[in-house]
Amino acid sequence: MDFGTFIPQGWRVDLIDIPTEEHWNTMLGVAKQAEALGFKSAWVYDHFHTVPEPTQEVTYEAWTLMAALAVTTDTIRLGQMCTCNGYRPPAYLAKVAASIDVMSGGRLEMGIGGGWYEHEFNAYGYGFPKASVRLGQLDEAVQIFKKLWTEEEASFEGKYYTLDGAISQPKPVQGPHIPIWVAGGGEQLTLRTAAKYADATNFGSTPESFAHKLSILEAHCERHDRDPAEITNSSSLNVIIAEDEAAVARRRDHIESRFATVVSDASGTMDRWFGEHQSAVGTPEQIVEKIKAYEAEGCDYLILNFPDSATHPESMDLFATEVMRHF
Repeated sequence: MDFGTFIPQGWRVDLIDIPTEEHWNTMLGVAKQAEALGFKSAWVYDHFHTVPEPTQEVTYEAWTLMAALAVTTDTIRLGQMCTCNGYRPPAYLAKVAASIDVMSGGRLEMGIGGGWYEHEFNAYGYGFPKASVRLGQLDEAVQIFKKLWTEEEASFEGKYYTLDGAISQPKPVQGPHIPIWVAGGGEQLTLRTAAKYADATNFGSTPESFAHKLSILEAHCERHDRDPAEITNSSSLNVIIAEDEAAVARRRDHIESRFATVVSDASGTMDRWFGEHQSAVGTPEQIVEKIKAYEAEGCDYLILNFPDSATHPESMDLFATEVMRHF
């Protein structure tokens, strides 16, 4: 089992009360802490407006952070979970990613998905195509990435995108190309794209739903003559961890009180992010058991969001020393 962690960037209202001039050093500090603790990767989200509702809180742009982290970290791998395909032309995005892979010395992970935040799409003037269009565009985009990263002159004629002798230099440092993570659990389209092209996936909000999505992915792999063992399968968890249950309760109350200064329903936000789905809340021993349940279903990799990493670095420390050692 490998572990990555998200860097606080504001999207989940996780930079509350930190002055703007201290944001970058805070984000970089978490990345360096993760690197020192032995996390395999550091991740950001690709969004422009906060969740669970749009607010005036900051949300730092994902690929700007990728470039900055590429030159300020040393060994940790860097990814986005996940880039929204609809926000940038795929040929342009392939060029950006290749440049950052070189800048980082070959440490980039390319997360990509069809996008879902309708308010954000419309607010920024992209429009919000129906799901079949967004996922058709995703399928073509992944093909374009591979072409631009491996061919001297790339041409492509699709329903949504066209290339005509496009040159993209430099090529990525990583060969044969930057690892592509196709994120999302859509059973008919997203997982089909993943089966055809992905090096890794990200889906599932419980061990049971992870197992179900994995079975669908494996069926698509069989139809497309792909060995499913070639694909790393990951999930994401929101983590609240402390030494004992009383400390867990205090930490949860503190996080909720911070949310209450910004969002209209702090209690509902806590239930959404730290309830039954996509969460691991408890003592190290309790969280080890939760992760073992994912491992038993075939999960190779977990990407963790510590909601208080910007203000309480001890959460990541405790996870690294008392949970990661079991895996």
